[in-house]
Amino acid sequence: MPDQVLFGMEVALNGLMAGVMYSLVALGFVLIFKASGIFNYAQGVMALFAAMTLVGIQNGQVPFSHLINATFGTDIHNFGWTVPALAAILLTVVVMAVFAWLVNKFVFSHLVNQEPIILFMATIGLAYFLEGVADLMWGSEIKTLDVGLPQGINDWIDQTTFNALGYGFFIDNLDIVATIIAALLVIGLILFSQYTKQGRALRAVADDHQAALSVGISLNFIWVLVWSIAGFVALVAGIMWGAKSGVQFSLSLIALKALPVLMLGGFTSIPGAIVGGLIIGVGEKLFEFAIGAPFLGGATENWFAYVLALIFLVFRPQGLFGEKIIERV
Repeated sequence: MPDQVLFGMEVALNGLMAGVMYSLVALGFVLIFKASGIFNYAQGVMALFAAMTLVGIQNGQVPFSHLINATFGTDIHNFGWTVPALAAILLTVVVMAVFAWLVNKFVFSHLVNQEPIILFMATIGLAYFLEGVADLMWGSEIKTLDVGLPQGINDWIDQTTFNALGYGFFIDNLDIVATIIAALLVIGLILFSQYTKQGRALRAVADDHQAALSVGISLNFIWVLVWSIAGFVALVAGIMWGAKSGVQFSLSLIALKALPVLMLGGFTSIPGAIVGGLIIGVGEKLFEFAIGAPFLGGATENWFAYVLALIFLVFRPQGLFGEKIIERV
């Protein structure tokens, strides 16, 4: 088999893994949009905040230590202990649940029945506010996130492909773990929405807020629940991206790459978020390999996803799995 074909297969596999990472962020968007009709611009910042909180708890860092030291002239930074990874993750989940309750109580409970653009603008303000809080709370320096996830080349895949094809594929262990976790998340979310009382209530709210209210479903409870789940998904995405590239403020920009994923998969489809991510991941890698690097000078991964999303907006604006919107006048 020609080397170029083998290299193309390796590129496609790595594209699948990258697509899963995009999908993890897109899942948070889908969950909130399905339940409340809000496009949550702050989802990427939520992933950043969750990752920074996890690192801070794990390292025993004093929250707002920079602000405390500047105000009172002290020099405190750490409590003097470290927290095991699993305990730190559970504590971060609690923090994200409290964040969901605060967001619903102080922001969106006051914006009921407002226009979608107003809700969208509220999430933009929330994103910048949360980014500022994260900076004050944990500092702006780049942090190393280590929760025990395996990283580096998978030796078994490398050896197996080399023995079979004469060319060893480089697949990162972290990408494999992210793929497994994303698959479990999607299965868990689908089972939750289909077979639990709260999941059915969430679907009812997504279909019609007024009808859901008329049968005794609490919108406040559902919105806190869905923002909590989205916060958990943001934590998972933050762990994966933070372990891969470090916890830094550029982590919040991963939300921008999730937008084409949503346009392809559909804003209301959980499986669509995964499929859209895989298409974007594989497409951008193969396009760069086959066309970008040889003919266009490279760097096509920066814009390929958005061009593909634009094509979908023209010919299928609801995405592959989204519901077609029909308005009768």
